[in-house]
Amino acid sequence: MAKKKNFPLRIDPTLYKMIESWANDEFRSVNSHIEYLLREQVKKAGRLPKKRDGDES
Repeated sequence: MAKKKNFPLRIDPTLYKMIESWANDEFRSVNSHIEYLLREQVKKAGRLPKKRDGDES
């Protein structure tokens, strides 16, 4: 598994509560749910690199 980058995130407390509730509904941690949401938006924007043959990720 690739090493993950740590960074501080400042977020509005009301938005955090909404994300926390959503994450709980999806059985995810807040951190993994934020990562999921960001990845979905990157994918939607067509910014994910294309997978090459033999890549597992």
